[in-house]
Amino acid sequence: MSEKKTIDKKTKAKPKHQPYGLTILHEDRDIIVVDKINGLLTVGTGKGNLKTAHSLLNNYVQKGNSRSKSKVFIVNPIDKETSGIVIFAKSEKAKKYLQTEWNTFNKKYLAVITGTMPEKNGSITSFLQVNKGIRVYSVEDKDSGKPSKTTYKTLQANKRYSLLELELHTDYKHQILVHLSENDRPVLGDNMYGEYDKGAKRLALHSYSLTIKHPFSKKKMTFETDIPDFFKALVKIPTKKLKKDAGEKKISKKQKAKNKLAKGHQ
Repeated sequence: MSEKKTIDKKTKAKPKHQPYGLTILHEDRDIIVVDKINGLLTVGTGKGNLKTAHSLLNNYVQKGNSRSKSKVFIVNPIDKETSGIVIFAKSEKAKKYLQTEWNTFNKKYLAVITGTMPEKNGSITSFLQVNKGIRVYSVEDKDSGKPSKTTYKTLQANKRYSLLELELHTDYKHQILVHLSENDRPVLGDNMYGEYDKGAKRLALHSYSLTIKHPFSKKKMTFETDIPDFFKALVKIPTKKLKKDAGEKKISKKQKAKNKLAKGHQ
């Protein structure tokens, strides 16, 4: 039986030492799972002393004590402009296990594209290669490229944008960006493989679901976040929905009108 972790404002980590730009979804003696905002680097680039998710979490586990030997190890770095779930290990052993098993884990992203996909649900496969400019592209020669696969399904669409759920069956740098761009449906806000869109306040790519096996207990664990509000606004999903208790009956508009009238006569 798997354990599921989602963002809950009531169960966020205590404000003391809470890292800026990160929401802690889960923490135990072996791992820390966070929801990263877009615009924050996961790890340093070697250029100056920049704030990164990695440095912020190191400070978090050290509780502000620079002499502490506690530290974290990045497992799945995501791009600066991509938001969502990132997992860190608290030991080299945990990191090695998670990275070794990474391709067996379930990883899902959300993306907003302009227009709609040719098919509502489908898959994209190609052989990916990286050039000297660290730009990724697909090639026909299977011997020179790495086999990659992304499946997708359309969650919501309007006349201008579509919200996609994408599952990575392989996990290569820029895989989603390249697969969608080469199918003429680049991710909104993708300035490397896509085109400028004035409606893009940010890169519309979010790591929203991750299922792993815990490095110590081997228990299956699923972590999820909500759909970013920016994505909801683009495809017209209400940012706040009424929460109904299980088993609560839906009230028709006609019945609501009767109830309102009755209340007015009280």
